[in-house]
Amino acid sequence: MRMKSPGHNLSQTMRRLSVALTLAGACLAVALPPATAPARAESGRAAEKTDFQRLAGTWVRPDGGYRLELKEIKKDGSLKATYYNPRPINVARAELRRKDTTITLFVELRDVNYPGSTYNLRYDPKNDRLIGIYFQAVEKQNYDVEFARTH
Repeated sequence: MRMKSPGHNLSQTMRRLSVALTLAGACLAVALPPATAPARAESGRAAEKTDFQRLAGTWVRPDGGYRLELKEIKKDGSLKATYYNPRPINVARAELRRKDTTITLFVELRDVNYPGSTYNLRYDPKNDRLIGIYFQAVEKQNYDVEFARTH
């Protein structure tokens, strides 16, 4: 009976371990679905589109009945906004943006008695509210405001 040297057993054991680890890695690669960065990015873009579009609808300020309608919302943040007090007031500009995980809405009014008044609002998804600051251009005053969804 021939005896093997301790170094021979260690070398053979290391080769077997290397083969076993390689096979295990190959099995894992086959068994796990690929999670690619582009797929996650695409999912994020879809969520952004959905998040913006869920602001579509009619919003009312409980403190005065001022009404803001948001529609035709696109994933780039452009939209059609109309504002009533109680008659229509010209909306010069409106845009949605994302700041980290927060959706913000900017609305600029340009009409008689509204020479550049603005709303800077953020969407509160937990309470389904638009909350922020109204800048009243004639008085040059800022007011804390909130809009609730009507439908």
